[in-house]
Amino acid sequence: MKICEKVKFMRQLKGWTQEQMAEKLGISVNGYSNIERGETDLQISRIEEIAKTLQVDLLELLSFGEKNFYYLSGTNNGGFGQYNLANDPYCKFQLEKSQLIIAQKETEIEYLKHQITDLRAMIDLLKK
Repeated sequence: MKICEKVKFMRQLKGWTQEQMAEKLGISVNGYSNIERGETDLQISRIEEIAKTLQVDLLELLSFGEKNFYYLSGTNNGGFGQYNLANDPYCKFQLEKSQLIIAQKETEIEYLKHQITDLRAMIDLLKK
């Protein structure tokens, strides 16, 4: 996933418009939309500012949507730390989406059970 796609996705997770994000960054809406379209070559200072605005660590923004489970850190265990998927906004989004789909399926199952009960009752009436 490209950085511009990650920024757009995380902005949408926050429920912010491009206008709101541009205002928070202190840039024009057109300038911000260029970032989301990948038409702006972002410097690390701008990426850091975007991460801060989105209230995520720079590492989270850069690794968002990737299948990286370990990252380099200043620990004493050889420089590796475990990546906590519970704090990954993409994972949270996918979990919420899955929970909504499951809830909808459960509603459909209950509806179909009622339909089956009604059809059985009609069949019983017709047999008499």
